[in-house]
Amino acid sequence: MDYTIEGNPDYGHLVVSLESGETLIAEGGSMAWMSHGTQINARLLGGFTRALVRKVVGGESLFVGEFSHPEGGQVSFSPAVPGTVHHRRVNNDKLILTGGSFMACTDGVRLGTQFGGLRSMFSGEGLFFIECSGMGDLFFNSYGAMIEKDVAGDLTVDTGHVVAWEPTLSYTIRGMGGLKSTLLSGEGLAMSFSGVGKIYLQSRTMPALAGWLTPFG
Repeated sequence: MDYTIEGNPDYGHLVVSLESGETLIAEGGSMAWMSHGTQINARLLGGFTRALVRKVVGGESLFVGEFSHPEGGQVSFSPAVPGTVHHRRVNNDKLILTGGSFMACTDGVRLGTQFGGLRSMFSGEGLFFIECSGMGDLFFNSYGAMIEKDVAGDLTVDTGHVVAWEPTLSYTIRGMGGLKSTLLSGEGLAMSFSGVGKIYLQSRTMPALAGWLTPFG
C-alpha cells in the first residue's frame, strides 16, 4: 500500500493506493473519492454492545468502512474539520485516540474502544476513546495544526486540544481549578497526564469556534 498526504497543515487529505488483496479501514463518511470497482463493507467498531453504547450515549459512529479493490485502485479520505492529517506506524505498540480523531488504518491495526468515564463525555471528548494496537499504518487528524510533545513528568491540557497519547501516560480528567475558578475563568475540563510518552495536540478546538460564532447566530 502506498499513500500520499496532501494539503497539510491546513486542509489535510489522504490518498491511498490499494493493491489487490489489501484492505483499508476508515472512519464512516470520510471517503472523498475512489476508483471504479472499489468495494466497501461496514464493520462494527469495538463489538455490538460497545458500539451501540457509543452511538446512544456518546453520539459517536457505530461503523467503520473496509475498503478494498480486486484489481488495485485508489481511495481518498478527508476529515470533517480542516487541519492536519498525521501518519504513525504502529509496531506492536498502542496509541489512544480521542473521538473524531481516527481517520484510517491498514488491516493489521486492531481497533478497540476504551471507556473514558462520564467526565470525558462532559468534556466534549465523547464517552469512549479508540485504542489502536497491532502492526500497520495509522492515520489520524487534528483541527488546526498537529503538535507533538514528548512528556517526561506531568502535563495538563485542555480536553479540547487533546488528539492522541501513548498509554505509557496515565491521566485524570478534572477542572482547571476549583469549581468557582473553573466557572469564572471560562476554562473547561482538563486532562492531567503523568509519566513518560508522546502526546499529540491540536492547535484549535471546535467548542472555541462555536463560542466565537454564537454572537453571529
